[in-house]
Amino acid sequence: MAKLLSCVLGPRLYKIYRERDSERAPASVPETPTAVTAPHSSSWDTYYQPRALEKHADSILALASVFWSISYYSSPFAFFYLYRKGYLSLSKVVPFSHYAGTLLLLLAGVACLRALFPVLFLPGIGRWTNPQYRQFITILEATHRNQSSENKRQLANYNFDFRSWPVDFHWEEPSSRKESRGGPSRRGVALLRPEPLHRGTADTLLNRVKKLPCQITSYLVAHTLGRRMLYPGSVYLLQKALMPVLLQGQARLVEECNGRRAKLLACDGNEIDTMFVDRRGTAEPQGQKLVICCEGNAGFYEVGCVSTPLEAGYSVLGWNHPGFAGSTGVPFPQNEANAMDVVVQFAIHRLGFQPQDIIIYAWSIGGFTATWAAMSYPDVSAMILDASFDDLVPLALKVMPDSWRGLVTRTVRQHLNLNNAEQLCRYQGPVLLIRRTKDEIITTTVPEDIMSNRGNDLLLKLLQHRYPRVMAEEGLRVVRQWLEASSQLEEASIYSRWEVEEDWCLSVLRSYQAEHGPDFPWSVGEDMSADGRRQLALFLARKHLHNFEATHCTPLPAQNFQMPWHL
Repeated sequence: MAKLLSCVLGPRLYKIYRERDSERAPASVPETPTAVTAPHSSSWDTYYQPRALEKHADSILALASVFWSISYYSSPFAFFYLYRKGYLSLSKVVPFSHYAGTLLLLLAGVACLRALFPVLFLPGIGRWTNPQYRQFITILEATHRNQSSENKRQLANYNFDFRSWPVDFHWEEPSSRKESRGGPSRRGVALLRPEPLHRGTADTLLNRVKKLPCQITSYLVAHTLGRRMLYPGSVYLLQKALMPVLLQGQARLVEECNGRRAKLLACDGNEIDTMFVDRRGTAEPQGQKLVICCEGNAGFYEVGCVSTPLEAGYSVLGWNHPGFAGSTGVPFPQNEANAMDVVVQFAIHRLGFQPQDIIIYAWSIGGFTATWAAMSYPDVSAMILDASFDDLVPLALKVMPDSWRGLVTRTVRQHLNLNNAEQLCRYQGPVLLIRRTKDEIITTTVPEDIMSNRGNDLLLKLLQHRYPRVMAEEGLRVVRQWLEASSQLEEASIYSRWEVEEDWCLSVLRSYQAEHGPDFPWSVGEDMSADGRRQLALFLARKHLHNFEATHCTPLPAQNFQMPWHL
């Protein structure tokens, strides 16, 4: 009976991975008392085959979940339609509320009786009669009792509902954080806060009351429409549609790349789904470096940008945003930074990589967590930002009506402040920006208008912070001309027009670094001619930004994944 109850309450099992000899425990590792022999590919199908009872019952429950999600997301439109048709008058609302109340009572009754309702017992009965599922639930229960390496190795052969996966790493696990007060609190890690919209205004009680309606409106917009527009990957219906693709991608990472999945507990209580591929045992020297990948707003590590550094031979750690796939929570900036913090801590304290061996690689909106990590962990080796932007406000204003300008700006600054450039300027290490020349997402006009690409602004703000004397009027003007070039031929033409001597530029920068140290900002170019500043500005721009002739979502080839330039 206990086993039947475990099957009824157990998670949904999606796939049984093919077991490889490289995954098996060494002969010197003793068997633990709670260890259970894992299935072998010779006698088990790689895709879990549920029995008929479990299959049909799961389909019913999944269909009900989809209908609920559709009703939830369409409710504002339904409310607006009923209002326009006059169905929300008092004479019609009262009888309608009776019907709605009766329906809610029925749903509440079903929820209370779900443990006794036959359709919910059907998956458990089907699982109980299935030896594959009984084998799996035994291993899962053994792992929850004793998280030995052998039990976790056997559990890794299964792909199942990640909510039941045991926690592998806790944000408080590093001993330095337990002893120090400088680490994150349960409220979250530190973020750069935006300046008030009206500086110098007295913060009196009357002003607070006047601002209250605007603040409430901004909060509602951010927590309903805004968050889902900014991170569509957190929408349940999209995840449901992508589920087969995500399962296939995860199987590829585990079976072909020997990936190891892990659940990390962030300081805000969110559980973060990660995948680690270790290349340190290979002959390729880049395998000693770890690339932490930060995905886009509809990207998942199963099918995201992790493929680029994997093909290039690096060790890779991918993770999903809060609310994406196996990760819990919602992807607001604070939660995003909390998740990134525990991912970096996991890489250092559990995977054993030194910060100097870690590279942060981000695509699109992942630039926020990447720049936060570089700002908060300044010893990381380098950072690569692909198709990213400087600030969210211009891109948000692009897709919203002009009449909403004040509301959009306020909502972004207070609740969705992705200030990539501000965070990037706090990092002292090597940076490479990759600009998509046909990007249709982070341009504020049309993809053909390359000067409206917000990657340009990210480069200019970085160079102006690091080399303010070089990026004075002459340097800024010539870099803008170079950014406006629509082809490699035009870029080379501008570069040669100003007769940039790269050896001279390198000698100037190295001499300054030797005399004044590596910390930015530099005052190099202060006593330099206008022609010299132009040469240095073009040289630095070319070293910090590479063009990739593609649209926003085109996968980056491995040959384009290059380490940032540094002296």
